Amino acid sequence: MNKKSYSLASSTWDDDEVRAINAVIESGYYSMGNFVQKFEQQFAQFNDSRYCVMVNSGSSANLLMIASLFYTKLGKLAKGDEVIVPAVSWPTTYYPLVQYGLKLKFIDIDKFTLNYDLDALSDAISEKTRLIVVVNLLGNSNEFDRINQIIEGKNILLVEDNCESLGATYNNKKTGTFGIMGSFSSFFSHHISTMEGGMICTNNEELYHILLSLRAHGWTRNLPTYNHVCGYKYVDPFIESFRFVLPGYNVRPIEFEGAIGSEQLKKLPKFIRTRRDNAKYFVEKFENNSEFIIQKELGQSSWFGFSLVIRKDSDLKRSLITDLLIRNNIECRPIVAGNFAKNEVLKYFDYEIFGELINANLIDSNGLFVGNHHYDIKHQIDYLYDLVTSL
Repeated sequence: MNKKSYSLASSTWDDDEVRAINAVIESGYYSMGNFVQKFEQQFAQFNDSRYCVMVNSGSSANLLMIASLFYTKLGKLAKGDEVIVPAVSWPTTYYPLVQYGLKLKFIDIDKFTLNYDLDALSDAISEKTRLIVVVNLLGNSNEFDRINQIIEGKNILLVEDNCESLGATYNNKKTGTFGIMGSFSSFFSHHISTMEGGMICTNNEELYHILLSLRAHGWTRNLPTYNHVCGYKYVDPFIESFRFVLPGYNVRPIEFEGAIGSEQLKKLPKFIRTRRDNAKYFVEKFENNSEFIIQKELGQSSWFGFSLVIRKDSDLKRSLITDLLIRNNIECRPIVAGNFAKNEVLKYFDYEIFGELINANLIDSNGLFVGNHHYDIKHQIDYLYDLVTSL
């Protein structure tokens, strides 16, 4: 990377991934098969989970997570149930909830962690609340001890959108494993890249079987002989080949993604160590800056990127900063989607806004983030710091 430029994301591939691609080509089989299955086993092991289901994107992972909760015997969801969501996240955190007829309750975030305002979360829970979607933003864990205290004794399910936080931990437990299910992404800009890709981890065997069916047409073909979806499969494979039991999708990954994922997973611990080293340097540079709020780490973040939020009492304008960065070859973006509750698409939602979204609005108007990488970017952090402190 040029010291006078700073990209948002970069390729994590080398010759290992190319060899993995060639191995799939040599096999002559490209649809979901053994390479995907091997990666699923490895990914589950990495996350200390019993099961992993790979799909074609993190967005699809979120979709299947929500869909599966309508078919489980474990306190299944129903249309009209209330689900609590943070006001700052990516669209496909919310869309599956809308598509399954759930009522969304948007609540504010904490301006330091960028995750749930836990007091607001506690106050927002009602007798109608059946689900809480926890989003671990920009690599940073939520405070799960407090969340578990808040929902203790209540009939509330918890799922995690962990697409930005692969490898993060809280009390030495990996994020994406605190809820009954957790979603992950292996898109190009994320901690590992498999071209496109997403994963769901769970320890619940019934949900695992439901996810396997929903992933591929709602059929039984990929289920074990005895399973929690249809009971026993027919002995005759011809009869069983086109047996549909759930209203599913086709969100299967391909073998290339599984093969690449296995290689990426080997490198992930080193990737995360380097991201944390970069973050330590970034925090040292910016933590005492009077113009910006930076993200407060909970547990051990995997540092997806670095956020900068202009303080309310600052004279700086975000447009001035973003124009400066772009002119000087530093890529930047809003913090995820900012306050999502301001978007026109909400006219299609059944929703309410709980309280005031003060911090979400601050992030929406005053926030931006820059990239982190799997290699040393201290020179780029210096370049960024010198530019923004020159104003």
